[in-house]
Amino acid sequence: MNEKLKVVLALTAFLALVAGLEFVAGYAVYYVLEPENQQRLVATLSPHTELLAELGVLRLAILGVAFAAVYQLYVKGPLKIAEGIRIILNAHSSHRLEPAGPPEVQRLARAVNDLAEHSEALAHDLEAKVAQAKASVEEEKNRLAALMSELSQGVLVCNRNGRILLYNERARQALGASAGAGSAALIGLGRPIFALIDRSLLRHARERIEARLEKGETDPNAQFVFTSPTGQFIRVHMAPILTAAPPTQASEPTGQSAGQAMVSGFVLTVENITRDFELDATRDMLLQSFTEGSRASLAGIRAAVEMLTYYPDCESAQRDRFIRIISEEVNTLSGKLHQLTADHADSLKTRWPLEEMLGADVIATARRRIETRLGLAVRVDNLDHSLWVKVDSYTLAQALHALAGRLKEECGVGELRFDLSRHGRIVQLDLIWPGPALSQRVLQEWEGDTLRAGGQDSPLTLHDVLERHGAEIVYIADKEDGYPRFRLLLPLAEPLRPMLGAPIRYGESRPEFYDFDLFHQAGQTPELDHTPLAELTYTVFDTETTGLHPSGGDEIISIGAVRIVNNRLLRAESYEQRVDPKRPIDPVAQTIHGISNEMLRGQPTIDEVLPRFHDYCDETVLVAHNAAFDLRFLQMKETQTGIYFTQPVLDTLLLSEVLHPNQESHALETIAERLGIKVTARHDALGDALVTAEIFLRMIPLLAAHGIRTLGDARAAEETIYAKVNKY
Repeated sequence: MNEKLKVVLALTAFLALVAGLEFVAGYAVYYVLEPENQQRLVATLSPHTELLAELGVLRLAILGVAFAAVYQLYVKGPLKIAEGIRIILNAHSSHRLEPAGPPEVQRLARAVNDLAEHSEALAHDLEAKVAQAKASVEEEKNRLAALMSELSQGVLVCNRNGRILLYNERARQALGASAGAGSAALIGLGRPIFALIDRSLLRHARERIEARLEKGETDPNAQFVFTSPTGQFIRVHMAPILTAAPPTQASEPTGQSAGQAMVSGFVLTVENITRDFELDATRDMLLQSFTEGSRASLAGIRAAVEMLTYYPDCESAQRDRFIRIISEEVNTLSGKLHQLTADHADSLKTRWPLEEMLGADVIATARRRIETRLGLAVRVDNLDHSLWVKVDSYTLAQALHALAGRLKEECGVGELRFDLSRHGRIVQLDLIWPGPALSQRVLQEWEGDTLRAGGQDSPLTLHDVLERHGAEIVYIADKEDGYPRFRLLLPLAEPLRPMLGAPIRYGESRPEFYDFDLFHQAGQTPELDHTPLAELTYTVFDTETTGLHPSGGDEIISIGAVRIVNNRLLRAESYEQRVDPKRPIDPVAQTIHGISNEMLRGQPTIDEVLPRFHDYCDETVLVAHNAAFDLRFLQMKETQTGIYFTQPVLDTLLLSEVLHPNQESHALETIAERLGIKVTARHDALGDALVTAEIFLRMIPLLAAHGIRTLGDARAAEETIYAKVNKY
């Protein structure tokens, strides 16, 4: 029952009791009087009836005020203390009570604060010991996170129900980029993998793995390729995660007996092989085109040769005609073969992987090849070991090998020298030889010839290699040392590989991409109302708008959201998007959120944003502060976009009313301060969503202390508060 209503009812009962006692006392006095005195009393009081009534009301009013003051001091004060104690116990251990009211209540508040100080000190000691005990576990977690982030393949880990437990950035890139804009939001902890990969494919792969397990294979796995909605080819390698089945699970329909290994989850490695498919298809097309196109030419040549063979005495004009046919068809074949070679070379160039590596390693690779295959002596004199270049080491070493081979074969060079130095943003790689100088024309000829040396030919030219690397080659005939040289000018690369995607910095810790506790989650069920609050998956969101009147034409200009999975805030899986409202922003609103019309130019419209945001919120419970405001803006776009947000909704404003009915304010900043949460980036959609999420996480144990443990309990409590607010 509402505390204010309790006060009104208690006061009414008190005044009724006082009035009743006064009536009984007056009637008793009247009853014991003699009849004459009774008549005399009535005659005396009758003219003053109104005054007596006013005095009675005044007396009751004074009593009521006194009762209310006593209630405020000795009842509401302890109630506030009780709310503060719940906050200390369940949400914010550093929260302290403010001594107020009569001396007795103040002493109680100070005693509670002293007890809280002592309890917090004990808790800190315990936390220190726990942190020390968990140090090795955290170190292993960090190693795992580092390993996952550095893997060149995309990796996802799922439980048996298909919920994502772990992923890395490569997986987000492979699956997110392949499935279209905004689909990367579908990759997240606790999300179903079936939103990315067809359920039937995964079921089939799982059945193959389980069949191999039953046969006793030591390395059961499955592999398949699927096509994304945008036509990308994704290869998936699936391997099981095996755990020992406890005896209690022997009777369960898992396919394993007691003590036998059971499948608790799956590891998926994903790779976008679209480019490989395209290159293979191009190669096949080239071969088929050459084969089919050559049939007619070969048939013509064969017919002409047969005629010349079978009829050697044919007329001169006829003979010339056959010879001309043979010549034309041979030229046609030669042209087709030349074009095939050129196309194949172009295909090879697009497949070269350019990787950052030390220039010294490039020279070492080329040196080994030249010494082993050409028998030339190679030395390295001037070498800067700090220089990094972005190259394809194989083709660059092949080009240097070909140059060395031409120098040996055509110029009689018996030894070579490499130098490596830096000039600004350029790396200079010098190939030096003692011997005759060359003309610039020779270099131009060598640059256009295909690479060949040591009995190995390539369809690529030196020019192709240089063009692919963004490099140049110059010939220097006369240097201070008197030796000619080829100088390759290569772009300088940074020694550290750039991060994948935009860097994410939240404090000093790595982004959280793992949650192994989800192995033991039962997964979402249709009976959400019966699910404990701590086991649900939430999307906490906020919006910024052009104004405060959705029915008057105001529009959303920014949406920020963050997910809560397994009672953990996943900052790395946040969502933030500005929206072009196609109308000007109210100047008053702009002073609040700081977003100008210029900042929204070029941003996507609400028709583009809402489908992606809806996917981000899929299969979650929505949470917002003053949710009715944000939901109204979303509902106004349902007809226009066809997007409906039908998920259950929790409102931290109403929940605060449930938890702290005796507090004067339930503004976001006030609640955050009450629960010990630092507010940053206020009136920024993502910033407000993050603060709301932290508030909601602190509220979950407080709600449990009030007996509100499930989603149904929370919704019922909100409806009660909402009804009371509307009533008043």
